[in-house]
Amino acid sequence: MLDSLLHKGRRRQLAVQLSKKFNFDQRVIEAIGKVPRHMFVEYGLDHLAYLDKPLPIGVKQTISQPYTVAMQSHLLHLKVNKFDKVLEIGTGCAYQTAILLELGFRVYSIERQKSLYMLGQKNLVKLEYHTPLLFYGDGFAGLPQFAPFKGIVITCGAPEVPNELLSQLSIGGRMVVPVGEETQKMVVIDRVSKEKFTKSEHGYYKFVPMLEGTAGK
Repeated sequence: MLDSLLHKGRRRQLAVQLSKKFNFDQRVIEAIGKVPRHMFVEYGLDHLAYLDKPLPIGVKQTISQPYTVAMQSHLLHLKVNKFDKVLEIGTGCAYQTAILLELGFRVYSIERQKSLYMLGQKNLVKLEYHTPLLFYGDGFAGLPQFAPFKGIVITCGAPEVPNELLSQLSIGGRMVVPVGEETQKMVVIDRVSKEKFTKSEHGYYKFVPMLEGTAGK
């Protein structure tokens, strides 16, 4: 699938639309304007790719709406710096992964659905993103072998804040996690010291649920 002038124009319009909705960090808006979202959606839906709405990507999962991707990236980027290690839980089609890469982070990402893990790899290679480390596994377990992480972003609705992931957050690091069952509060957790964490809330969103274990062969 080509990145046509029409796609680029729609992407610019989306970036402008998002910047009017919220005062996002400019680098986040630039990343949204650069990553070709139509190359991450299901075949036949590319004409919908630059609407501010979620879209199906298979196995009852979705690519988050651009506003949500921008918000999670914005909240993370307020604390995390370029070249810092960031752990993403829920690779999906890897659109959020690409945004994090455009922000300059060293990205580690976990996906529990085998088919999406493979799709995410394919999408990133197709667009010549060769630096992220993608893993097929249980997001609740994180990646202790690569911890600590300066940033952790969870792209699915967690029933509660996963303690195992908190332990993998570096001191001075930040986690962005939607917490709740039917709808989720966007929660930002900053690790102040080994034992102390602070928390803030940033509105309500709708995510697919965060599930334990893996699925697929």
